[in-house]
Amino acid sequence: MINSLMLKKVIEPKIRELRVSMFLLNKNMLTKAAYIAIIILIVIAIFSPLIAPYPGDIYIDNHPKNSLLSPSVEHFFGTDELGRDIFSRVLYGTRISLIASLSTVLIALLIGVTLGAIAGSMGGWIDEVIMRITDIFLSFPPLLLAITIASLLGPSLNNAKAALIIAWWPWYARLLRSQAISIKERQFVKAAEAIGTSQLKIISRHIIPNCISPIIIQASMDMGAVIISLAGLGFLGLGAQPPIAEWGLMVATSRNYFMNAPWYSLFPGFAIFLTVLSFNLVGDGLREILDPKTRKI
Repeated sequence: MINSLMLKKVIEPKIRELRVSMFLLNKNMLTKAAYIAIIILIVIAIFSPLIAPYPGDIYIDNHPKNSLLSPSVEHFFGTDELGRDIFSRVLYGTRISLIASLSTVLIALLIGVTLGAIAGSMGGWIDEVIMRITDIFLSFPPLLLAITIASLLGPSLNNAKAALIIAWWPWYARLLRSQAISIKERQFVKAAEAIGTSQLKIISRHIIPNCISPIIIQASMDMGAVIISLAGLGFLGLGAQPPIAEWGLMVATSRNYFMNAPWYSLFPGFAIFLTVLSFNLVGDGLREILDPKTRKI
């Protein structure tokens, strides 16, 4: 009975907080439309091979006789220079872009959060070493650094992801360090230190959990930035390579046929625009909800 009452006291505030967050999320119509769009994109990414009308065109099928057909009932978005259905390829490109950007953000997040929390919590020479290395990476614009690294590694989607991870993790490290410096001075951390709690447990149980809000906000905003960066690397020929149905690569290929087939670049370009805009709007909405300074309730 006592355990159930204690569990109820712990769970009820969290449920109440979740309800308030969902209310605020739905209150902003732009944010609501954005997260609905993201849910639709996720569903498309999962089921794209099943819902694509021409699944063979995603991979290796070519139809030279149907080259550069305009949008029609048979081909909603028209066809490309090899006669492949653009609609099917844009649908599958959703899976490639979302998986690639999500994995890139998560790995960069893991590296940056770990190093930033260690630097901010431990201080001293460890902080100096980590932050000076971080400053070296931050001295270069992220996209320029990613282009340089991708050029050295060679053109491929995996190398483009690796380049963006290397360019992105320092921003999370800097963010977590500043948060950790503030949190480690609070009474609950001092109390944990006083009873002999190890530094590793303090970081994992007290520092990082109390930095979740800025991490979530930054990661949601970065999803859109990484998607457009991957598309940019693909456009430059440093990302995904043919015949992968990646949006940036499709836009890069379509520029040679823009005057005769403008739809070829229009639809993958609009997919990039819609996805990036949706993640940015959701990031803004989460910032309003999770940041006490901007929360309106």
